[in-house]
Amino acid sequence: MSLEYTQRGFSLRDGRLVLAKGASIPVVWSRELPSAPTSVRVSRDALGHWYASFVVRRTVDSAPVTEAGIGVDWGVRATATTTDPSFDLPYRGHRARCAAELGRSQRKMARRRGTRGPQSKGYRRAAREATKLHKKAARQTQHEARVWAKSVVDHHGLIAVEDFTPKFLAKSTMARKAADAAIGAAKTELINRGMRAGRKVVLVRPAYTTMTCSRCFARAKQPLELAERTFRCQACGFTACRDRNAAGVILAVAERGHTRVDDVRQSDHLPRVAGGVAVRA
Repeated sequence: MSLEYTQRGFSLRDGRLVLAKGASIPVVWSRELPSAPTSVRVSRDALGHWYASFVVRRTVDSAPVTEAGIGVDWGVRATATTTDPSFDLPYRGHRARCAAELGRSQRKMARRRGTRGPQSKGYRRAAREATKLHKKAARQTQHEARVWAKSVVDHHGLIAVEDFTPKFLAKSTMARKAADAAIGAAKTELINRGMRAGRKVVLVRPAYTTMTCSRCFARAKQPLELAERTFRCQACGFTACRDRNAAGVILAVAERGHTRVDDVRQSDHLPRVAGGVAVRA
């Protein structure tokens, strides 16, 4: 990239980033800068790679106009289940696929770990291999979450998101799978992208979403066990996938202008119209 620019604290000349006190760093550009940068942040990751992030001004294309709505229910078997199956985010298991290589690197680390003084080159090399595998899986998961969030935001004006906090999964038997799925990162990416696009993003509390029927809003007397994957309504006979039904409840609550199931009263129920929920103006 041929760019010359000088700003307080740094400058760009002949493909090099010159920082304060004369530190000169060669830059490998990942993309063209749309405008002159106003600031820069230099960071280093766990592998020792250096990155320079520039703050620039750019024109943002407005999101397509749409009135469609979608409900998002988070899970471990599928990272995100929505009211429209074509927008589901499946669990890919990137970290599980590299578990064998990761296990070998961790066993090398255990064998070569010293008890005194600095660690050997063999230990540092094995630690670097393990870190590289972790980062590769994390990048793959992050990329899929970003692509999925952009697709959801581009096609929906109302995005109802389960306000799910995956912190409790860290103490369960699903901790490793939940960490690989990165539910929190996918949720943050969807919310931030929707807010930037000017979409209506509603966070719905997860309480009773699994126990409530998305068609008649009748609540089951007993909560479903985790192994029960099918929801059956005893009041109207509606049957659906447990997570798909929960996504429908989340969307219905948001369409009625609420953030939790308890706020939707039985007397306010309206018939469904064209797959959505009719709402009083």
